[in-house]
Amino acid sequence: MARGTGMGTNEPEREKSKTVGPLAGLAPYLLPYRGWMALAGLALMVTASLSLMLPLAVRRVVDGFSEGSLERMDEYFGAAIAIAALLAIGTGFRYYFVTRLGERVVSDIRIAVYNKMIGMSPAFFDKVMTGEVLSRITTDTTLILSVIGSSVSVALRNVLIFFGGMTLMLFTSVKLTGLVLLIVPIVIVPILVLGRKVRRLSRENQDKIAESSGNAGETLLAAQTVQAFTHEARSALRFSTLTEQAFTAAKQRIGARAIMTVIVMFLIFTGVVGVLWIGARDVRADQMTTGALVQFVIYAILVSGAVAALSDIWGELQRAAGATERLVELLTAQDDVVDPVAPKQIAARVAGAVRFDNVTFNYPARPGIKALDGFDLEIKPGETVALVGPSGAGKSTVFQLLFRFFDANEGSVSLDGIPLTELNREDFRKQLAYVPQDPVIFATSAMENIRFGRPEASDAEVVEAAKAAAADGFLMALPDGYDSFVGERGVMLSGGQKQRIAIARAILRDAPVLLLDEATSALDAESELAVKSAVEELSRERTTLIVAHRLATVKQADRIVVLDQGRVVASGTHEALVKEGGLYARLARLQFTDGQMAAE
Repeated sequence: MARGTGMGTNEPEREKSKTVGPLAGLAPYLLPYRGWMALAGLALMVTASLSLMLPLAVRRVVDGFSEGSLERMDEYFGAAIAIAALLAIGTGFRYYFVTRLGERVVSDIRIAVYNKMIGMSPAFFDKVMTGEVLSRITTDTTLILSVIGSSVSVALRNVLIFFGGMTLMLFTSVKLTGLVLLIVPIVIVPILVLGRKVRRLSRENQDKIAESSGNAGETLLAAQTVQAFTHEARSALRFSTLTEQAFTAAKQRIGARAIMTVIVMFLIFTGVVGVLWIGARDVRADQMTTGALVQFVIYAILVSGAVAALSDIWGELQRAAGATERLVELLTAQDDVVDPVAPKQIAARVAGAVRFDNVTFNYPARPGIKALDGFDLEIKPGETVALVGPSGAGKSTVFQLLFRFFDANEGSVSLDGIPLTELNREDFRKQLAYVPQDPVIFATSAMENIRFGRPEASDAEVVEAAKAAAADGFLMALPDGYDSFVGERGVMLSGGQKQRIAIARAILRDAPVLLLDEATSALDAESELAVKSAVEELSRERTTLIVAHRLATVKQADRIVVLDQGRVVASGTHEALVKEGGLYARLARLQFTDGQMAAE
């Protein structure tokens, strides 16, 4: 899976899109709605049958002119109108049933894809851009909607009309039907030949659209960074290039389909005119009636129209097959991190003992670099442990493995003595509260952002958590207080305000294990003091693991663990580590003025 180029862009996977076979992947989403499918099928057969009956009524009307009976002719006209009325009603029912079915199935697919993607580990998104996934959920499902909600029913209707019309043409005139059958193979050949090219170009078009969507999503989410580095022109050029590539593929696909349409239509109508010419000579020779010729011509037009429609729909089905294949790739994607088949049970509230036992790990995107190398760490219930060290030492990786976003290459990570690989991820993650260095704020109210930590919490509990995180003051000052909309990614808040909301979220979660990743890095001195007090109070009752670059924030930790190149190089209290010298002493010397490294 190449980043930004679409999943499954290698040649063997492209081969599958050369047929409409991938549409079979829609079966699990169609089968639950067998009743609606049956109703749609019934309406489809009724409308097709009525369409085939109409030429019979027209023949009676035409031949009725020569019979001289005015009453009989009126009856034929009345029958023709009745058939037309039933056909209109049946078509309305068919449209309702089929379109409703299509909307329901596509909604289910979108939900299924989102549910699958939201649970995928970060390793998956190292390979596939988020914008590309969103493109598949929107663009590709729209193609499938057009197929289920229209193309399939129209295709089946035209198949019925084709075979039914051919049968009734035989009953009308074997001679003329034989001539028509000579035309069919000539029409089918260009459909098959050009259709293959259309399929390939359709998949290429969709891949380019997904890539451009991924690029747009990435740059728009980082618009301020793009503008700050005056990268607008380059970003616009990149997006324009990808969009033009998508347009080029679409243009080639449209051209191929246009050529196919020209060839098929010319062959069909040339054949109809030729058959009509022969039929007219038979009428002149009294070998058939005028009504029979009109009936045959109508059937020929219906059959030829069905073939032309099928050639057009075939292209749509090919595009939908490519879209279905891409969605199925997401739905069947294998995650590197999976829950055990029979997970062990964990206490409703764990004691909070955490252990890393000889853990070695490298990120999948960096297979040659060890983020942790023989890492050992044991944290007792209720203990506060700080991880310090230079950038890239592996501090944040400890959190990544503790959440089991990734699995260790060697060794094990356990909670209360149970390896995380033997637990259901949802079960043990409920025991963890997390404050990231870059807090994630959602495009909703401040109240709901804090409640994200515990959705069932009351408003009073949310306010209490906000007060503990020193967030109540600025939240009450917002136009609508806690109900104020904070904008996409919290653009209406400062960095410190975002961080306090993230801390309030973690406080509200009230989990036995608290993980703080530079939790006070964006706070001013006054807010930091208030939050540190709240965090220290919170830490007394739970296991706390702190990642920090600012050593002043971790001096009061029960234990400080120093990491370098993925290994533990020292462990102890602030005072002991300063006296010991080494890496921690050097870091402390850089951060405290005038070399004062004692417990200041």
